[in-house]
Amino acid sequence: MPLIENIIRPDVRALSAYHVPDSAGFVKLDAMENPYTLPEPLRAELGRRLADVAMNRYPVPSYAALKTKICDKLGVPAGFDVVLGNGSDELISIISIACAKPGAKVLAPMPGFVMYAMSARFAGLEFVGVPLKPDFSLDKEAMLAAIAQHKPVVTYLAYPNNPTGNLFNADDMVEIIRAVGDTGIVVIDEAYQPFAQSSFMPRLSEFSNIVVMRTVSKLGLAGIRLGYMAADAALLAEFDKVRPPYNVNVLTQAAAEFVLDHADVLDAQAENLRAERAKLATALQALPGIEVFPSAANFLLIRLAAGKNNADSVFSALLDRKVLIKNVGKMHPLLENCLRVTVSTPEENQLFLDALKASLAS
Repeated sequence: MPLIENIIRPDVRALSAYHVPDSAGFVKLDAMENPYTLPEPLRAELGRRLADVAMNRYPVPSYAALKTKICDKLGVPAGFDVVLGNGSDELISIISIACAKPGAKVLAPMPGFVMYAMSARFAGLEFVGVPLKPDFSLDKEAMLAAIAQHKPVVTYLAYPNNPTGNLFNADDMVEIIRAVGDTGIVVIDEAYQPFAQSSFMPRLSEFSNIVVMRTVSKLGLAGIRLGYMAADAALLAEFDKVRPPYNVNVLTQAAAEFVLDHADVLDAQAENLRAERAKLATALQALPGIEVFPSAANFLLIRLAAGKNNADSVFSALLDRKVLIKNVGKMHPLLENCLRVTVSTPEENQLFLDALKASLAS
C-alpha cells in the first residue's frame, strides 16, 4: 500500500505486533499472572475507594504520595526516589527514548524479554543480543567482549531472567556493571523479585550507573499496569523529562496506594506461589522425557526430550484440553523444544499436570 510505504518506517513495517492470545475458557498459564485475588473484605473496601476517585480530573503528575508508598513498602533505599510507568513496558520505552543518541546501541543477553529489543528498535537504537550459555547462565566473557566492542548506552540484565527463570550470578553482573562504567547504564529488571527474594535494590548506592526496575504486575496487580524504577537522582530526573505527564491514571494510583497498605496479603500470596513452584517442579521432574530448569520466578521452563513429543505438538494438545501455556521453542535456538508454564493455584497446577500427561501420552 503506497500510503503505508510512504509514511511508516521500513524497520517498523518489518516487525510483528506483540501478540496476546485469546484466553477465554482456558486455564490461563501463559502470562505469569498471580492467580489469587484480594480477600473479599479488601475487595469491598477497594471498591469504595475507587468509587470516590475524581475521574473527571487529571492525575497529579508528581504522584508524590504513591511514590512515597512504593519506596516505603517495596524496599527502595532511603535517599532514592522512583519514576513510575504504565507497566515496565513504558519504563523500557522511556529509557530507550532518553538514550536514543545517533548510533547508540542497546545490549542484552538472549533469550530475554522481547521488549528490550522491540523498544530499542522503535526508538531507532541498534540492539545487540549476546547468547546465554546452554545452561542459561550468563556468558560473562562474551558479555564483556560485546560491551568493549559496542559501548552500549543501555545494557539489560533481568534478575531473574524471562523466559528462562534463573538468577544470573551476582558477581558476574557486578563485573558487567563495572565494565560498562560511565559510558552507559545497566538496567536490572526485577519484575519477578517477589519470587526470587534476591535483589540489587539495596545496592543502588554502590553503583551510579544502575537502574533497578520492577513492576507490581507479578505481585497480583497486573491489571492496573504499574511499574517503577529507582536510580541515582540525576539519572531519574533525565528519564522523567520524557515520561508522559499523566502516564499513571487515577484508578491505578488509588488501587496501588490501597493495596500497598495491605502488602502483607501480597507477600503471603507470593510465599504460596514459591511453595507451589517447588511442588510443580517436583511433579514435572517425575514425568519421563521432561527437563525442568531451576526457577526463581513464578514460572517454570521445561524442555521436552527429542522423540515423538515436541513443543509444538504438546502445546497444541494442551490447547485442545483448554490449557494455555507459552510455546517458547521458536523464540531462540537455545530454547528449542521448550515450554513455559506459570505457577498457579494447586487446583490449576493439577489441571495442567493432568492435561500434560494426557498430551504426552497422545
